[in-house]
Amino acid sequence: MKLPIALSNRHMHLSKEHIETLFGEGYELTHFKDLSQPGQFACQEKVDIIGPKGSLKGVRVLGPARKSTQIEVSYADARVLGLDAPVRESGDIKGSPGAKLIGPKGEVDLEEGIIIASRHIHMSLKDAEAFGVKDMEIVNVETHGDRGVVFKNVLVRAHENFALEMHVDLEEGNAAGVANGEMVELVKLG
Repeated sequence: MKLPIALSNRHMHLSKEHIETLFGEGYELTHFKDLSQPGQFACQEKVDIIGPKGSLKGVRVLGPARKSTQIEVSYADARVLGLDAPVRESGDIKGSPGAKLIGPKGEVDLEEGIIIASRHIHMSLKDAEAFGVKDMEIVNVETHGDRGVVFKNVLVRAHENFALEMHVDLEEGNAAGVANGEMVELVKLG
């Protein structure tokens, strides 16, 4: 019941409208490198985020464009910005705080969209069957080594196009002493 872990740094997913506001009319995101999940990629583009108390400079954009703009930060990032960002599943941005986004061609006053992403595991439907779990199930994940921890309340995301990998933010991964690609153990509840 082992799977690889990946540490996720602060990043943003932009809507087509916000891409054009920040980078110019008709602008297309520039591929930097592929990410582990099929069809997802890091972009060359970076955007500054200005909150009520502070800012984060050069936050990487991930592609492709999404229906709604979403920014994923850590607890420490949220404190720097002066925001009370909720821990949420990706895509659940209703009622979350916003901030000002500054790009090379314009600015966006984002009303909502900043979250701390829930710990989650991407897996294919075949992997879910092998692990004995279902989409949206909550599990625990155990790390090993000198600073071994148990991550509780990890959300399973099962889809035919997902590649097997657990995602935690960089802050959590560093605190647990794990690095990208290390193997962790899924612990089924109940």
